[in-house]
Amino acid sequence: MMSIRRKPHEEALTRLGRMQAACRQGASGAAGRVGPAARSTRDVAAGRVLVARGWSAPRLRKAGTYVETELGPRMGAMLSNAARRVEPPHPVRKGRNVAMTMVAAASAVGLAGALLTRRSGAQEPAGQESGRSSATTTAPADADGQVRTP
Repeated sequence: MMSIRRKPHEEALTRLGRMQAACRQGASGAAGRVGPAARSTRDVAAGRVLVARGWSAPRLRKAGTYVETELGPRMGAMLSNAARRVEPPHPVRKGRNVAMTMVAAASAVGLAGALLTRRSGAQEPAGQESGRSSATTTAPADADGQVRTP
């Protein structure tokens, strides 16, 4: 049968203290034995890491060159081709085309009208009046540039 009485608190603490001391002593002994082995293992591992780096560096350089010169352009072309195939067709904007045509036609008519107006004014004979009033015609000027009206 089990007893429901508890052991005194001091007795439990002393047992815990003894176990902790034993663990500390075992850990310090293990560290003393494992320390030299760990140092030699670290030195061997460092040497092997350098060997592995020396072996892998030229292979990585070769792979990088291949990707830059051959694989990269191929992949780029393949992706561009796939994008062209996937892209939906552009919608035709008929209303916009009609509006642009009308604006261009109106501009052309306006330009033609302006040119014809300028040419007709420049080709008028000097002695002939084109329906302008006499107030708008210029009076002759003297040699010094003074204008005298009659």
